Parts: sequence; structure tokens; C-alpha cells
Amino acid sequence: MTQKKAILLVSFGTSYLDSKKKTIDQIYADAADAFPDYQIFQAWTSRMILALLKSRDNIHIPSLEEAMAEITAYQPDHLIVQPTHLINGLENEVMKHTVSEHAPHHLPVVFGTPLLTTTEDQRNVLNCLLSEYSTLSSDEALVLMGHGTTHYANAVYAALDYMLKEMGHPNIFMGTVEAYPDLNTLISQIKKTSAKRVHLCPFMFVAGDHANHDMAGKQKDSWKSLFESAGYEVICHIKGLGEYKEIRKIYLEHLKKAAAG
Repeated sequence: MTQKKAILLVSFGTSYLDSKKKTIDQIYADAADAFPDYQIFQAWTSRMILALLKSRDNIHIPSLEEAMAEITAYQPDHLIVQPTHLINGLENEVMKHTVSEHAPHHLPVVFGTPLLTTTEDQRNVLNCLLSEYSTLSSDEALVLMGHGTTHYANAVYAALDYMLKEMGHPNIFMGTVEAYPDLNTLISQIKKTSAKRVHLCPFMFVAGDHANHDMAGKQKDSWKSLFESAGYEVICHIKGLGEYKEIRKIYLEHLKKAAAG
């Protein structure tokens, strides 16, 4: 008897349809190609974004609860859940709890891990970005803008900054919008270098609201404006991590490990 196997891809979501196409839609296509014997489902966890897409664009993306109802109706023999989250933080914990709460008691569920779970993952992600920005000169700095969280998993951002320096990149910095390392810390550190130009790049799966407004926005408190006020020329790169093929491959490796396990 042929088994019915299912994969659920879980993302926070984005209101930027162009970024959705390049990131969330792309990893869905990648998973479908890599796992032809599986039925692929998706869910977004941001109710605000789901409501906005429905009202603004008449696009319906299933919530986590709706996706689990679809999966229950499909009646798979087992389910793999792969988040596009970066870290094992609050979002990931809530997601796992919600899936477990709504899964049928008889359904085996295996969770794939977020992007930055192991030290090897972290180094591989940084190497991917370093290949993109390999032509930085000595008077340039690259700042990667992560989201940040109150969860203790936020420590990974400081660890990534340390790893960048250990890898020989004193002019590349990791920061966060909502936690530590924060923008004031970044400006203070960059002042110690010879940088005159700063490149800003989102360190998030999609280049959404944080990238377009908090990072590259015209308002006075955006990272771009504040770096300019500090005397730097600023170049913004609006490209989410999910747009990098090599980074999506890391997620697929996590998915393959979950399938094997």
C-alpha cells in the first residue's frame, strides 16, 4: 500500500508580493521538485499579513490552523513540518505547539530545523553572503540587519558577528532591529574602522517591511537615514535570504534530514 506523505512549509509571511515570489514561492517550488512523492502544503503565521493580502489583493494563504485542517482531511501517513524561520526562537516554539495541538493523535509529525540551527549552518549562510559581497573595499562596511527577539536564541546574532570577525571580515557587521546588537552598537563599532561607505542588507528570509522601511526608508529613524546622519554614504540592497539559491539549499537539507529521521 502506497504511503501518503505530506510536507508543511511554514513562514511568517510578507505583504510584499515581489519578495513573496522570490522567496516563499521559490522554496515551495524547490521542495516540490526535491520531494515529488510528497503533497506540499503551506501556512503563514502572521494574521495581520494574511488579512492584508485578503483585503488588498484577494489572495488567500492558509493560516497554520487552516493548513492543519487541510492536512487532516488529506489523511497522510506522516507529516514533516519545515519552517523558513531563521532561529529557534518564539515564533518557532509557537509554531510547533500549534501544529502539535491541531495534528490528529495518530499522525507522526517531524519538525525540520530553522536556518541557523548549527554552527555549520551559520558558517554556510555567512559564506553565501560573503560570496555576494566579495568586492568590498577597505573603506566600505557591510551591515546585515536581522530581526532580533527577546528570546534567548537572539544570542546567535552576536555569535554571527563574532564569526564574521573570526573569518577575517572586520568590516562586516551583524545587527538587529529589535534586540542586540542594536543600531547604536553598530555605528559605534563602524566608527572604529576606516569605512566611509556602508552597505545595508536585510538578514531575513524575505525583504519585506523591515527591509523597505526600517532599513531603507526615508524617515529620519531608518537605518539608512541614521547612518547618513553619522556621515556615511549608504547603499541599500533589498534582497531577502530566501532569494539565495544556496541558502534555500540549506533549508532543503534540513528537510531531507527530517524526512530521513
